[in-house]
Formats: sequence, structure tokens, C-alpha cells
Amino acid sequence: MSIALSEQEIIRRESLQQLRDLGINPYPAEAFNVTAFAQDILDNFETNPDTYQKVVLAGRIMTRRIMGSASFAELQDSTGRIQIYLRRDDICPGEDKTLYNTVFKKLLDIGDYIGVKGYVFLTQTGEISVHVQELILLSKSLKPLPVVKRDEDGNIHDGFTDPELRYRQRYVDLTVNPEFKQIFINRSKVISSMREYFNSEGWMEVETPILQPVHGGAAARPFTTHHNTLDMPLFLRIANELYLKRLIVAGFDGVYEFGKMFRNEGMDRTHNPEFTSVEIYVAYKDYIWMMAMVEACLEHVTRAVHGIPVVQVGENEINFEGPYTKLSMYDSILKYTGIDVSAMDEVALRKTCADLGIEIDATMGKGKLIDEIFSAKVEANLIQPTYITDYPIEMTPLAKKHRTKEGLVERFELFVNGKEIANAYSELNDPIDQRQRLEEQLILAGRGDEEAMAMDDDFLRALEYGMPPTSGLGIGIDRLVMLMTNQHTIQEVLFFPQMRPEKKAKAVTAEDFLKIGVPAEWVPVLNKMGFNTPEDLKAANPNKVFNDLGGMRKKLKLDISMPAKEVVMAWFE
Repeated sequence: MSIALSEQEIIRRESLQQLRDLGINPYPAEAFNVTAFAQDILDNFETNPDTYQKVVLAGRIMTRRIMGSASFAELQDSTGRIQIYLRRDDICPGEDKTLYNTVFKKLLDIGDYIGVKGYVFLTQTGEISVHVQELILLSKSLKPLPVVKRDEDGNIHDGFTDPELRYRQRYVDLTVNPEFKQIFINRSKVISSMREYFNSEGWMEVETPILQPVHGGAAARPFTTHHNTLDMPLFLRIANELYLKRLIVAGFDGVYEFGKMFRNEGMDRTHNPEFTSVEIYVAYKDYIWMMAMVEACLEHVTRAVHGIPVVQVGENEINFEGPYTKLSMYDSILKYTGIDVSAMDEVALRKTCADLGIEIDATMGKGKLIDEIFSAKVEANLIQPTYITDYPIEMTPLAKKHRTKEGLVERFELFVNGKEIANAYSELNDPIDQRQRLEEQLILAGRGDEEAMAMDDDFLRALEYGMPPTSGLGIGIDRLVMLMTNQHTIQEVLFFPQMRPEKKAKAVTAEDFLKIGVPAEWVPVLNKMGFNTPEDLKAANPNKVFNDLGGMRKKLKLDISMPAKEVVMAWFE
């Protein structure tokens, strides 16, 4: 017996063996063909009872009330919970009552997957239930689920609420907190409705490399790896922009890609090093056209998820129906700080940052300094969907120079609820201008800017073959889902967010207990009581431990001498 197992885990493993001894396979291979689901039955039985006179369901046992020869339980499937009713003579019609008396009552546990066949009826209290006529074990659970209690008013007690545990063990989280499943159902709706919109416009979904020889398309620090066969460094993509533009060069009018991006940067409530975005490029369009497209697309997505274009996000009602407010980058800073930065050089911008209490460093050029001012003083004010337009050229090496405003580029970012969720340009298609911009990025990299873009000679070669006027857009799917589901941390909308390594419990042997005076024959008993380390034991109440030892000796019918109370007290010194 491993001392790393709790008492419940040990009991479940013993039940597992007893099931096998009875000839029951706790993990059968045969398909179990489900014909009905809990929520469908609950929603439709009373209006159409004849449809549910023969149903087959499968799911986890979540609660049980055993009452002699009949019992109630709750079965949870992918759609919700439903009560099931079992009678001994129904599931055991012959002389052998083992399936009910031993298997169901003694060897099955909360969390086990079972399959049931029967019919739906109303109990005397009016609860829709499934009267079980056949039962089969589909999978034995060896770890007990956290007990989440719900009272009659739906209030939750003893919930599985620790964020680190929830994110690390999402499989447990979504089992005992099924209400969070709706977040991920809505995430799927966001992506599928956006894909539906793009396809209806005739744009083609494509795939581009994740491992790239040059990290480009965004200002970010990449993850680096090495390909052994080619003996060359590769980068996990920080963006797919440059490959999608190559496809516009190749003659496609519109291409888009949903995909994972990877940026070796900090983590907080809106940043995960691995995130999902969609990028789309449409030929013969500009950033003004793209604004209208984004408004139509996001209204379509919002209606697909909520039925209306309005979303409640915290205390704010966000309306995704266009048109959206437009502010230039310079005008937004002037509006919220009273400072006109449009004519400032790098020295003046550094002084402005110092006056505003904004932390900067020596690697930052003019574009980054303006971006720092904007981030610190403007972003939080942009609650309703707002386009920030016409960025300084230094901030955007891949955007086309503004058609009428010197020193600016044709770019917008969409801000909602104080955060950027979309970024778009009139794409730069002048290969000579593009090369000069990337050379300027190399200068910034030489100053120590780890987020500066790299030179991509193949991309420049593609532009030299000719790229038509094009507008491109990137939308952060995770942040968009946060808005659509009223969540305030990115971890809530990712099935498996990045986490620090899990702290492993120190391997403990019986010797560790012997060192504090525990007799060898009592070590397994302490383990059954849930004390897997001497530290666990020392954290307990000594008097309670002494009393519980006596109870376990009687319960397990142990033929060993009870240690004296003073001996037990010495374990805690």
C-alpha cells in the first residue's frame, strides 16, 4: 500500500479489486450508445412524455440517497444533472441481487461513470426522474471529487474555488462547477460565428507555419528552439502576418487564419504566453473599409452569442452595434492628459513621461515612448468600442504611410472596456519603404529592444514581386471572449492556462514516521486517516488523533496494541 494515498483513495482501490473479483470490468471497452441527455429530458418531458418511455443515459454519479431496497441518485452528463431512481428488483430481476446490494450500495462512489436504461416519470414530489431498469459501470473513479454543496436557493457552500486549483485541474473544475462550461461554449460560438461571417464574404481559411525561421509580424520577444536535422534556430511565431501577406502576393483576394501565437513576455490577467488570435487580409481594401467590416463582424458575433448586440461587462453595458467612436492617437492623449505630443522629439517625450510618472528605459524609441503615455493615461478611459487611429510611423513598421498626415501611418486599434482587442492597417506594400522600416527596427534591436522586429528578406522579396493594396486585421480571441462572457482574467477563458510548475509533495517513507516515534504497525493506519507526512500529522489536534486511532483500530478490527496517550502526545513534540 502506498502511503501517498488518502483513506478514500485506498478504499476506492479496494472497491476496484472487489469489482474485478465479482467479474465486473470497471473499464469496459464496448461502446455505450446514449439516446437521451439530462437537459433535453428536463426541458421537454412534460410537454412530450411519450418520447421518453425508453431512454439510455450515461454520466457521473454526483449524489446518492440509499433507502434499503430503493435509492435515488443524481446523474450528471454533458448537459446537466437529472435524478435517477433505482429499485433492487428492477435492476436485479433474478435471485442474484449483487448488482444492487453490493455493487451499487457498497462499491460504487460519487464520481463513477455509469450507464442506465429506463423510462422517465414524475415522482410524487413532481420531480422529473429516470426510473432505472438496467445499470452498468462504465468507469471507476479512484480519486474523490471535491464536495460542492448547493442549498435549496442554489447557493454554493464548500465550493472548489481556489483559482490555482481550478486552472490546474480544469477537469475537476468543470465537473463540480459545470456552470463554467458556458464560458467555453460561448468561446466556441465566438470563433464559429466569426468564421461563418468570413466565409460568407468569400474569404478563405488557411494555415501558416508555427515554427518560423524569422520572428516577424509584431513587436514581441519570441520563444526560441532548435531544429536538430536542419541545425538551425527556429522561433514559435509571434504573429502569422507576414505569411498571410505572402498569400495576398500569391493572388488570393482574402485569407484568414485562427491560430495560436506565442510571446515570451509577462503574464497577468490579460496576458498568457500562448494565446489565440485571428488575422485576416483582404486585397484592394484600406483601414477605413476595415473599420466598417469590424463593426459588422463583431455585431454578428455578439448576436450569435447573446441574441442582442449588447454585452454586460462588470458594471458596463457594452454596445457592439456600430458606428464606433474614432479618435486619433495624438488626439486621445491630448483629450485625457491635456498634453500635445504630436510635435515632440524623443528628448521631450522622455521628459513628459517623467513628469507623468511613467516608467521607461533607455531602449525605448519615440514610438514606444508615445505608446507608454497612451497605455498609462488613455486606455482605461476607452469603455465603449473606440477606434484609436493614425499612429506615429515609429510605432508601426508594417503599416502604410498616412495618405494626408506626415509622420503617421494608416492604422487603428479597437479598444473595448479599457483593453485593445483588435489591430488593423492599410498594409505597407512598398518594398523599398518596408526595407527601410525594418532596418530602423534593427537599430532599435541594437539598442537592446528585445521586441524589435527582425529583418525578413524572403518577405521583402515577396513584396518586390508586387502586393496589391491590402487591409489587414488581427483580433485577440481570448480578450474578445473575456468581453463576451463577462470575465476579468484571461485564465477564465482558457481551458488550460500556463501555470508555474506544480509543487510536488516530498516523497515520504515509513521511516519518516518512525523517526518521530510512530510504531511501524500504526503508520498505515495514520495513512488511512489522511496523514501522509509527519507534517500533516503535526498539524492535527493531538487529542483528536488519539481518539481517532482508537476508532480506526475498532473499525479495521486491528490486532495490534493501542499506543498509550503519552506516546501519541510525544509524536507532536
